[in-house]
Amino acid sequence: MSKTRRLWTSMMALTVVFTMVFSLSACGSSDDEKTTEEKTTNTETATTDNTDKGTDPAATTTANPDEPGWKADAKDPITFDWYINFSWFNKKWGGDATAEYITKKTGVDINFIVPAGNENEKLNTMIASGKLPDFLTLGWYEEGVRKMIEGDLVLPLNKLAEEYDPYFIKVADPAKLGWYTQADGNVYGYPNASSSPADYEKYGSNFTSNQTFVVRKDMYEAIGSPDMSTPEGFLNALKLAKEKFPEVNGQPLIPLGLHEFTENGNYSLEGYLQNFLAIPQQKDGKLYDRRLDPEYISWLKTFRQANQDGLLSKDIFIDKRPQMEEKIAQGRYFAMLYQRSDFATQNISLYQKDPNTAYIAVNGPANSSKAAPTLSGPGISGWTVTLISKDVKDKKRAIEFLSYLISEEGNKDMFLGEKGVTYDTIDGKDQFKPEVIDLLNKDRAAFDQKYGASYTYWMLMDTNMNLAWAPPSVDPAKQMEDWTKGKSISMSEFDNLDAPANSPEGIAGTKNARAWGKALPKLLLAKSDAEFDEIWNKYIGERSDQDKIDAYRQTKYEENVAKLEALNK
Repeated sequence: MSKTRRLWTSMMALTVVFTMVFSLSACGSSDDEKTTEEKTTNTETATTDNTDKGTDPAATTTANPDEPGWKADAKDPITFDWYINFSWFNKKWGGDATAEYITKKTGVDINFIVPAGNENEKLNTMIASGKLPDFLTLGWYEEGVRKMIEGDLVLPLNKLAEEYDPYFIKVADPAKLGWYTQADGNVYGYPNASSSPADYEKYGSNFTSNQTFVVRKDMYEAIGSPDMSTPEGFLNALKLAKEKFPEVNGQPLIPLGLHEFTENGNYSLEGYLQNFLAIPQQKDGKLYDRRLDPEYISWLKTFRQANQDGLLSKDIFIDKRPQMEEKIAQGRYFAMLYQRSDFATQNISLYQKDPNTAYIAVNGPANSSKAAPTLSGPGISGWTVTLISKDVKDKKRAIEFLSYLISEEGNKDMFLGEKGVTYDTIDGKDQFKPEVIDLLNKDRAAFDQKYGASYTYWMLMDTNMNLAWAPPSVDPAKQMEDWTKGKSISMSEFDNLDAPANSPEGIAGTKNARAWGKALPKLLLAKSDAEFDEIWNKYIGERSDQDKIDAYRQTKYEENVAKLEALNK
């Protein structure tokens, strides 16, 4: 599961829809944050030594657990280096209203460090050096998280809180702390976009998913808005679209768009497709190998048939995300099995020019029983985790800033920005000023550069807390968002099941994943179902130590189930 979750989370790149992805009914309190003139008397500055245990009695006896520690230190400027393990993130801190406001308020400036190329190579190089930036944000599913914790390269947040800022415990979500507590009893990372079992009880019926099957509205309607949930209807719709619209502005139509192919496969054709087919991940408490499900294999053969019929462009086998975004902006795809956040900016642009050329969500591939999809909704693991390095230049200021960011005050600042500048109290509710929301809905990139609000800086965003301030969704995002409501479920119990990469099960799992990555395009390019079966059987027969991998995953799954049950008590 973590392989598919990995791609889901890593491709939620465009923050324009973060609010939309998790758009619910309003929740939480929007009370003004408390202010106080009471200052903590602890002015000790943390050193840069590598000790991360131990407690300073002065710090614990003078810090007020009910008041933000950062307020006492806000007058002293400090700059933290913050590593973001996503090469697509290109926003610098500052130059916008929100970042300038937060730096003025907290005294904290940020120097973002982002890999220029392969994220894993950059992160592994830093880990190998033993020297890390002050903060790090990466997907919770990344092997680097485990490496940094096991290598004592990051500090326990709970220990930092005890020593320097007990206010952290006051504002941190107990369920998130419980979920991320390690075997040693410590918590090293705090998630964003996380929803606990209690959150599902409170808001679950309105949770949305990022997973959609979309079509270009005008083309879809021009061919009669056909049912694409069956293999026959799916293939026929692609055929009709290609016949009726062979070109888009002088360039060939691409009948179907998918996420990019990687060395481990293609997300659209794995967990994503399996979710649309409502294939269970467990049966009677035992993990189920969805890849062996007959419905799934049948649909892979449908995609193979699409290629044989000339309905799969060669582009989809080689294009990476930048090329896909360019082609989406041109409206060259007829249909896409794709995450809506990944093309939100392009879809807004299409909608602005002509609403009929934008993409809309429709019923996509379904199982033979026509069961509703079981799409991936928000989970307790969230999307990313943020950690504090053992090399952090100031431990006290670091945990204080983290406490601020995860608090209601910090989330409100990160989302709404500064009152009177980006938002005001309008009709009794704190909300974006008209000109601000107008730019947000029309040009997200320009909004980020000018205002930097609405979680432009998403590292510690709380997508449930934010509901008190989130503006109503608007089309074209609203249509896709609404389509996923009622189809989104929590998959938290299936998170983090894979063995460590250096373990026997992990080594075998990596080998199998790469074998799948090689087999998948061959399956689609097979000239017949018989050739497909030959490739499929060879792949299944060559999987290494699958029994051991399954046993490890089953144990972790049962541990997750027990942990979730405990959190829900």
